Amino acid sequence: MKNILVTGGAGFIGSNFVRYMIQKYESYHLIVFDKLTYAGNLDNLRDVFDHPRFAFVRGDICDAQAVEDVIRQYNVDTIVNFAAETHVDRSIMNPGAFVHTDVIGTYTLLEAARAFGLERYHQVSTDEVYGHVEGERRARESDPVAPRSPYSASKAGADLLVNAYFVTYGVPVTITRGANNVGPYQHLEKVVPLFTTNALQDRPLPVYGDGRQKRDYHYVLDHCEAIDLVLHKGRVGEVYNVGTGQEIENLQMVEIILDELGKPRSLIQHVEDRAGHDRRYAMDISKIRALGWEPRHTPEEAIRKTVRWYVENEWWWRKVRDAEFEAYYRAQYGRRRVLAPDEVAGLSPREESAEA
Repeated sequence: MKNILVTGGAGFIGSNFVRYMIQKYESYHLIVFDKLTYAGNLDNLRDVFDHPRFAFVRGDICDAQAVEDVIRQYNVDTIVNFAAETHVDRSIMNPGAFVHTDVIGTYTLLEAARAFGLERYHQVSTDEVYGHVEGERRARESDPVAPRSPYSASKAGADLLVNAYFVTYGVPVTITRGANNVGPYQHLEKVVPLFTTNALQDRPLPVYGDGRQKRDYHYVLDHCEAIDLVLHKGRVGEVYNVGTGQEIENLQMVEIILDELGKPRSLIQHVEDRAGHDRRYAMDISKIRALGWEPRHTPEEAIRKTVRWYVENEWWWRKVRDAEFEAYYRAQYGRRRVLAPDEVAGLSPREESAEA
């Protein structure tokens, strides 16, 4: 492994991974291949852009010729695929874009990995492919996928393609399924940066439903370390869950943000839930722990550290929170009915799960 093509490397997790790998390995070259959609941002990479072992190529993972060209030009031996449409709310509004990028794009990359005989193809996936996890159990890598949104369905489809290319063609693949990543450079459409920047401006925080959905909030650099470990020590053909192994309610996440910022609870505004909203994601992470990996942050530590980054980097998020983003925000949240306190209190987990 020497020349790593990082698709989607100008996005949130990808840019953190590039920075981490350049700093850790003195002999690795990182080539970012990114379409620069609204979620791709060259500011995410500005501190490594002039590094002698870094290169950037603007391109679409669905463009087979462009993928082949960049592999040849940089003698790529490894692909780490972060490129994807990722936001559940946007997938409900425009599912076709998710199928195109997440499924067709993954297929295009796998074909290239097969044709060039690459050393490794790594797929960055999500815990959402397991769907809602009932009771106290935790999803294991051997569990069937059960996606419930266009986003998670597109990611599950990509995972199945990756496995098929390993079984059918012998392409050396690995997959990590990450929990809810938070950290520096995350786009403001995602809940922690959205609520942080809303609170900094004393704007309401639109909490879906009763806010008691459970998520594992995982610090992005912990995930980068896990991907690094899987690339070097993971077994080819295997899937690895990556998270903290802990979940907190979304409402607790909101309260942590407000406490860190010293803002009042009155900013919390319960709104109509989104369609198909899973109540709980929870993963068993014992498999990657067996490789020697442990998360460095709890969910609360991850959230607080992320909030502080946005406080200290207003230069970054002010540019992201532009007119186009505000138009999206109005379309996504402006028409949602605000719930009365008695409505929120009446939302039992059983009733809301049935509605979803």
